[in-house]
Amino acid sequence: MLKIHFTGQDLTRIRVLDAPDPLWETMLSLHLLQDRAVNPLFSHWQRETRAGLDRSSGMLATLAPPIGYSADFLTPGAGFTDIESGIDAVLETPKARLREETALLAQARPLSSWNGDLADARPPALRQLGTAMRRYFDGALAPHWASIKNAIGSDAAARGRALLGGGVERLLSTLNPGIRWRSPVLEVDYPVEQEMHLEGRGLTLVPSFFCWRTPVTLLDPSLPPVLAYPVGRSFGWEAPIVTRSLENLLGRTRASVLCAIGAATLISTNDLAKALGISAAGASQHATVLREAGVIGTERRSGAALHSVTELGSALLSSPSAELGNREVC
Repeated sequence: MLKIHFTGQDLTRIRVLDAPDPLWETMLSLHLLQDRAVNPLFSHWQRETRAGLDRSSGMLATLAPPIGYSADFLTPGAGFTDIESGIDAVLETPKARLREETALLAQARPLSSWNGDLADARPPALRQLGTAMRRYFDGALAPHWASIKNAIGSDAAARGRALLGGGVERLLSTLNPGIRWRSPVLEVDYPVEQEMHLEGRGLTLVPSFFCWRTPVTLLDPSLPPVLAYPVGRSFGWEAPIVTRSLENLLGRTRASVLCAIGAATLISTNDLAKALGISAAGASQHATVLREAGVIGTERRSGAALHSVTELGSALLSSPSAELGNREVC
């Protein structure tokens, strides 16, 4: 668990980004791209992006592995509005920090000679890093930037309504099902134990399209405090679409649940909840109703409930009413 400790001053210095940060989306999408777990919201994007990547993306993968520590210098701040200014900031990282963070990466896995050159801030390695970041962004993210901006904008509007309707406590209490406000501490579901003391510096909240499993922060406590968290995403951007008739039959969220299960061979309740941005209890309740209706089946493996569509569920998802002219993004 991550525990973020606030002072009274910190509560007046919370900033929520209202546009996607290209550096955070780059790093978090690299995590997702390397993750072999099924995520129906991103499966098509993963396949297409993996097929189109060149060798330079392997350099980035060494800096942002899917599990464990990723180099903090990939996200030197929060709030960059374009990839070029972000890349410039990354390439200005001091040599001492490059060395320190490369050493942390090397504790978990062997690194290449290129990583050593980067740690020494050698100009060719820095140029290669900038080129790799630019190529990756152009190929993996730029084609979808409008969808990403829309999702972040919708989340920012929701945060604004929460702040106006209930103040800072409402804002912090409604960020994500994996984030809980227990004044004066923000508790975050996190893969490791970590404490963050803001000490008057405030906190920048980074809504992220590609953040999936848990919110993400930096390891170095001396850096400006930041927390990236997943935003709600609709199935229209890459995954199967739900017809208006199916939405009318099941309701918007339940139709999305069926759509998500249909896009995966097997998907757990927890992964279903994370993919849709709903609570695990909510995902379980929707799955129960769908199972009782005979459109999904559930089996248990190692204590986890895994869901798949039945013949009836497949028929619903591929019904004749799903012609292109009748489709609507769920």
